[in-house]
Amino acid sequence: MGRVGVLLLNLGGPEQLEDVRPFLYNLFSDPEIIRLPIPWLQKPLAWLIASSRAAKSQENYRQIGGGSPLRRITEEQAQALQEELRQKGQEAQVYIGMRYWYPFTEEAIARIKRDGIERLVILPLYPQFSISTSGSSFRLLEEIWKHDPALTQIDYTVIASWYDRPGYLQAMADLIAQQLDQFPNPDEVHLFFSAHGVPVSYVEEAGDPYQKEIEECTRLILKTLNRPNAHTLAYQSRVGPVEWLRPYTEDAIADLAAQGVQNLLVVPISFVSEHIETLQEIDIEYREVAEEAGIHNFQRVPALNTHPVFIAGLAEMVIDALKSPSLKLEQVMRPEKKVKIYPPERWEWGMTTAAEVWNGRLAMLGFLALLLELISGQGPLHFVGLL
Repeated sequence: MGRVGVLLLNLGGPEQLEDVRPFLYNLFSDPEIIRLPIPWLQKPLAWLIASSRAAKSQENYRQIGGGSPLRRITEEQAQALQEELRQKGQEAQVYIGMRYWYPFTEEAIARIKRDGIERLVILPLYPQFSISTSGSSFRLLEEIWKHDPALTQIDYTVIASWYDRPGYLQAMADLIAQQLDQFPNPDEVHLFFSAHGVPVSYVEEAGDPYQKEIEECTRLILKTLNRPNAHTLAYQSRVGPVEWLRPYTEDAIADLAAQGVQNLLVVPISFVSEHIETLQEIDIEYREVAEEAGIHNFQRVPALNTHPVFIAGLAEMVIDALKSPSLKLEQVMRPEKKVKIYPPERWEWGMTTAAEVWNGRLAMLGFLALLLELISGQGPLHFVGLL
């Protein structure tokens, strides 16, 4: 089989407060995060958003200790996976490739080449596929492979999503059961699955399978858990004025409080590591929402991190992938999944798409006007005192 490597893909996160602004710039420079009809405006818009959001984001990171623990946890997962594979008789070197912060995916590929890896398993640490997570990393890898002929010597295979794998489901069920059993009346606790949201257009227009995979994943976790608890699935972390998948987490919490729910256990279903969206958004912001609405027993299931059953499940996925026919990046992205990746391969005119295109163009005109006003110091926003 030759030298075997495993590439773990993840988002990345700022490790100190001064990293926040450049991290946000990298994030919003990605066209899978914000889709613009005029590509050359991507970086100016990313700069504007990063500049406007930096102070608030820094405060959020300050609340969880001054930086994201994502790199440390991902390195611990990589080390645990490498040891688990060794115990199962499979020698492999595990690498980490982050999308928006160090160690970047490009750095991981450079190390993979340097180490002479001949067989590579690409494993995103996102259980469910989405254009904006796994899809973005896969698109980047496609570009890297396209421009480096030396990489054609590596026989690689991709694990596209793994939300239905037994090891993942059992680890999630174990963590939920442990938290439920700490309540005085476990069966009366309402399970609240909170997933990272995506814009509705990704699902309805671009064919993103994320929502279907999240819903099926929730069903499978509940089946594995085998408890009588009522449950809710909602979506968090939306940004911008466009519509995202509903129900929104904060709205769903308020609705449950109005129905008289007193005991809420939040399950971060799309996150396998503790980071800003579990430690700050759920633990601080949504806890406040719950308490203000009248839910005073608000608990959260911890992220999987290095849970032994989870790590064993990852190792089994890697071994299975090595034994199976290779799945290539182009097979994952198109045409099998029918996912339209930005930029679109061709324009498809029609009521919905045309509206999206023209809305985007109008938004760009507004953006250019805002830039001009920021530079000149004159305009309607300054006149009414908003700038």
